[in-house]
Amino acid sequence: MRVALCQISSTPDPAANLDQVRTQVAAAAARGARVVLFPEATMVNFAVPLAPVAEPLDGPWATAVRQIADEAGVVVVAGMFTPSPDGRVFNTLLATGQGHHLGYDKIHLFDAFGFQESRTVAPGTDVVTFDLDGTTFGLATCYDIRFPELFRALADKGATATLLGASWGAGPGKREQWELLVRARALDSTSWLLAAGQADPGQVEGTAPLGIGYSTVANPRGEITDQLTGDTGVILVDIDPAEATTTRAAIPVLANRRL
Repeated sequence: MRVALCQISSTPDPAANLDQVRTQVAAAAARGARVVLFPEATMVNFAVPLAPVAEPLDGPWATAVRQIADEAGVVVVAGMFTPSPDGRVFNTLLATGQGHHLGYDKIHLFDAFGFQESRTVAPGTDVVTFDLDGTTFGLATCYDIRFPELFRALADKGATATLLGASWGAGPGKREQWELLVRARALDSTSWLLAAGQADPGQVEGTAPLGIGYSTVANPRGEITDQLTGDTGVILVDIDPAEATTTRAAIPVLANRRL
């Protein structure tokens, strides 16, 4: 199963970001990717108000991504924002193409390091997976990675790989935490962890999490197999879902749980 992780830098313009998706998907599909993963906030970055740009999954932006995916014969996974009934938005990870069109609404909101995501974003409640070519993929977003229970729940639903989109906030020690958490969540769910982050936009003001780069792939043993630096770029990786099965036989932490 070949997966592309596209480390882009989203702008405040959804149309411009859609052009980035179109270009990256075409290139990834030409290189044999079956899944093309983009970061959290691909639709628009966190530097602008989110409610005015939020659209439902059947709205123009998500529909355009589905058309891109269908034309390329892949599943595209990309972060967007959808309306919440309470006037806020959901931070949604769209998965579309190959007969799929669904969204995962981020459960754990980034109320940390001086940023309060819950002020404008409502939390999701559902653990979401999808199947492609005999592999079950889980979906997660950014701050979720600090909560191992979600990744174990995805494994319980059959996921042998989790696709995570992030717009990781910069700061002292944040890169080290990112790498540690990606590896830990792969190891304690004994699953592949494919984490695509927003590229580092350079010097910015404020606390909005706009990305640090370092998109990372970790195998079910928690070993980093591929990683980018802070600049835009693409990881193209072949994952073997059977590696999760053999790892779970050798390190049966899921089976051995007591709590």
